Formats: sequence, C-alpha cells, structure tokens
Amino acid sequence: MFAHAAQRMGYFTAVLDPDADSPAGRVSHFHIHSDYTDVDALARLAGLADAVTTEFENVPASALEHLASARPVAPGAPAIAIAQDRIAEKAHFGRCGVACAPYAVIESAANLEAVPDALLPGILKTARLGYDGKGQQRVATRAELAAAWDASGNVACVLEKRMPLDYECSVIVARGHDGQMVNFPVQRNLHRDGILAVTEVHEENMPAALAQRAIDATKRIATGIDYVGVLCVEFFVLADETLVVNEMAPRPHNSGHYTMDACDISQFELQVRTMAGLPLNPPRQHSPAVMLNLLGDLWFSGPDAPAMEPGWANVLALPGVHLHLYGKTEARRARKMGHLNITGADIASVRSTADFAAALLGLPIPLSE
Repeated sequence: MFAHAAQRMGYFTAVLDPDADSPAGRVSHFHIHSDYTDVDALARLAGLADAVTTEFENVPASALEHLASARPVAPGAPAIAIAQDRIAEKAHFGRCGVACAPYAVIESAANLEAVPDALLPGILKTARLGYDGKGQQRVATRAELAAAWDASGNVACVLEKRMPLDYECSVIVARGHDGQMVNFPVQRNLHRDGILAVTEVHEENMPAALAQRAIDATKRIATGIDYVGVLCVEFFVLADETLVVNEMAPRPHNSGHYTMDACDISQFELQVRTMAGLPLNPPRQHSPAVMLNLLGDLWFSGPDAPAMEPGWANVLALPGVHLHLYGKTEARRARKMGHLNITGADIASVRSTADFAAALLGLPIPLSE
C-alpha cells in the first residue's frame, strides 16, 4: 500500500524482503530478495533508493543503522530499537510524561521475587517480539506468574497490572524532518485475541477533550525521539476516562487503513511526504468510517477444510464498501490478509452496512463491545 502511494506520486520503489512472494516486492520496480542483514543487499538498496523506510518494527535496527550511513532513513534506527523492546518503550513513555499501566521489569529470578503483589492480576509480556498479542500471558497469582515466566524461556519480560479497561484507541501522526507534525482523528479500536478487529472513526467516537489528550500525548512521544515518518500510538481508556498508553508502532498502522477511503490524504501518502520532504497538509476526514480486519480464518469453513477465497461479490454489492486485499499467496489463520473499509454519509448507516458485511463474511456480530 505504501508502494502504491509512492508510485501514484511518480516515485520508483525498491523492496528488500526475504520473502520471495513479498506482496510489496511483487508490485515494486525492484525486489531485492535477501535477508534484512545482508550487507551486499543493503548496499544495493542504498544504491537504488534516495530514502529508506520500513513497513514493520521487527526489521533489525542494525540494518537501518547501516543504511543510515548512506541514505536518509525514516523512522531512524533509535526509534525502531525502542519499539522493539517494551522495557525501553515504557521508559521512553515515562520520559515524555505519558502514563502507562503500572508495571515491573522481570529479567532475573530476583526481579520475579520482588514483583509487588499489587501488580496481580496482570499480563506478562515478553520484552521483544510481542506483535499482535504474541508473547503475552494472563496471570492471576504469583505461582501463575512464575510458571508463565518459565514458559517464556525466562527471557526479559514486563508484567503489567490489568486495568479496568473501557475501550481502546489509537492516534496516528506524521512528523517531518523539520519537526512539522499533523495527525488524523483519534481511532476507536476493538481487538480480539490480541489482533485488531474493528476500527471506527467519526466525530462522536470519544469525548473531544479526551481525544485531544491522546493527540497531545502522541505528539510528545514523537517529538521525544525526534521521530520522522508516520507513527501510531495505542492507548487504553479506563472506566474513569483515564488515558493509559499501551504501545507505539513506528509505521503506518492497521488502525489507519480507513484513511485510504475516508480521508483526502492517506497515512501511506503522508509517509511518502515525510520521506520526500514534501509539505504535510493536515489530513481531512470526509466520511465516517469503519474498518474490518480480514484474517486468514475467513478462508477456512472448518478445521480440516481447504483454504477457499471468501465470496466478495455479495459484500461489494453493499454501498460504501471498499475491499483491500494484500496479495498474500497463502491464507493462514490469524494472518492479516486484507481489510474492508466502509464509508457513508453518517455513522449510523456505516455501522449498519458494516454489521451486514460482517454477517455475510461470518465475522462476530455485533462489531462493537
């Protein structure tokens, strides 16, 4: 989607990806089929590209640091390194004055023993490689905590206190090399099994003052690391409207996919603009929107059934429905295969269409919880 946005603006694109069937690689002018840390491949990418970005935070920060010696890289290796490590990430949030859930770092048996009882029940999260809910275990007692840490392989972890969550939201900002920053409206999100399922964006999706607090916090987080590019920060909203930061994603984000059809500038175009040093116009949302994530589960009618493409025709017959498939050649359960954006004149009609589309696809109804 980033490659398409860049190409629409007249740029050639090159992709370095170890996957021979990389969707971005297949639509780009150049596909360097190699490991992220291959120095020869990195040199070839630097020779082709005037600027470099990454589509997800698990690209080794060392590769981006290597590229930065030859070409502008946005976001930079320091931002990626922070996002790859929950311990560093929470420390950064604290430096920016943005509150997160009470937590303890567990890197040793002594740390485990010293965990305050007040943090239980909690969620044990591995410090690294926790994308889409992976590496997370709910624990209620000290015995469960010890067993969960053993199950993780005794790697560095963070124990977060479970909070009285009301709902989740996220903010996407774009920040240029000159420090100019713009943002999209606050997205209200619903996760299932740790994976984003539904995003809803319209003027009344949360109180205006609370939304502004989330925007201000996100801008402080971006400014605190001199961030360049598109950044998403996810928040928990508690029952008393306390705002608690969860994590950041240094890239265009799943919760911002609605911008492709509901805004005059998408998050992907803003990423292009930040890299090319082009003006960052404040994006305008022209239509209320609901985004439905399409996981590989939809391709399977039963536990032993072969993968079969869902019937999109009935869904596309609905008004305001926009289908985006990612070109992945193999459907797997819990794998993000695409998304549906539903837009319309008002949120009531959009929700109604989204519910109907979800029913046709076999997604859980109602969409909101």
